[in-house]
Amino acid sequence: MAAGESAQFIVESRLVPAMAVVGERFKNNEIFVPEMLIAARAMKEALSVLEPMLVAAGVKPEFNAVIGTVEGDLHDIGKNLIAMMWKGANIDVIDLGVNVAPAQFVAAIREHSVKLVGLSALLTTTMPAMRDTVKAIREAGLDPIIMIGGAPITVEYAKEIGADGYAPDAGSAVDAAMSLLRGKVC
Repeated sequence: MAAGESAQFIVESRLVPAMAVVGERFKNNEIFVPEMLIAARAMKEALSVLEPMLVAAGVKPEFNAVIGTVEGDLHDIGKNLIAMMWKGANIDVIDLGVNVAPAQFVAAIREHSVKLVGLSALLTTTMPAMRDTVKAIREAGLDPIIMIGGAPITVEYAKEIGADGYAPDAGSAVDAAMSLLRGKVC
């Protein structure tokens, strides 16, 4: 900022590309969860400084999303990483937290008119809650893009439960989300 760069330029030309490198290095097993967490924390701190300036300049995120860990599951490291990566990709993210019931997802989607929903599960025992959440969203007449992920989740499971996309890790989640949001098949 002292060098005359705008908050928007810093986000789009400095932070987003840097997080893309971090995501790529994570996918390639060149860095691991601790380094991802450090990068996510740095991104969060940078955004906390830049967000008021972006709002004042009238800069709005390109897309919006709701993310949460499904009912019965209390794990959030992966969800938190993806939320931060999505924020870094100019997606406004509403994080519902952990142990989120299907009705809470439906209410948040309605309230915020989101285009993207992220469902996370780490435990195989909570995978049925992921299916129930997708079903509840669709039965409510809502049609956001639904992405799922977590340690036991596969692309086959995503197709089986009617999700629109799947990401095996936080680095892939940005690419997959942006492809889906821009209308490309993921």
